[in-house]
Amino acid sequence: MEPHRGHILSSLGKPGELDPAARAFLVALTGGALASDALWREALTHGSLGEPRDYQRLEFLGDRVLGLSIADWLFADAAASEGKLSQRLNALVSRETCAEVARALDVGAHIRLGKQARDDGGVHSDNILGDVMEALIGALFVERGFDAARDFVRRAWAVPMASGAGQRKHPKAALQEWAAGNRRKPPVYTLVTREGPDHAAKFTVAVSVNGVGESTARGSSKQEAETAAASEFMKTFA
Repeated sequence: MEPHRGHILSSLGKPGELDPAARAFLVALTGGALASDALWREALTHGSLGEPRDYQRLEFLGDRVLGLSIADWLFADAAASEGKLSQRLNALVSRETCAEVARALDVGAHIRLGKQARDDGGVHSDNILGDVMEALIGALFVERGFDAARDFVRRAWAVPMASGAGQRKHPKAALQEWAAGNRRKPPVYTLVTREGPDHAAKFTVAVSVNGVGESTARGSSKQEAETAAASEFMKTFA
């Protein structure tokens, strides 16, 4: 959903204060009143605004809280092996899944971006959406503790968890095993192009298996492009 132009301008807010629309969104999202405007404003602020505090520190914290919350959730499945648990954990905390959750919750409409970053499509970037999603988890942990953050993660990640994200083998791992099983050398990934500014970069990656062929794909990160290229290769040649 594309935010209205008036909302984009107002969402910057006064120094130290949250835009009223962002505050109402966060109260509804987290299920409680906010104790600190400054904390949540920081969680929504991208570095392109040039403000003293942006979301990076809270994103660092939220990444760890998310990982522990998902690991705790997965551990309840006593039948799953450590390998399967790790596979699912990696998929559920990936940048792509974090961005997917952020889009489902309409977080992008409230991210505070500089004009150039917004004009360049930063509000749609998997990297930015994923980072802000983790920063919001970090802010919730700081303000209300781990139990509240874990409960929020269980609500927000209900769809990816129910969909079985990570139960299938990761495309890069599947390609690696396919190559070995067919007595081929390991796949080789090559960065073809990197376009756009840092906050809205697009990567094109090629993957090849000697004597078989090559596939290319694009993504908003090198890892995402490699994963897509591996998936495309398996569809074409495996």
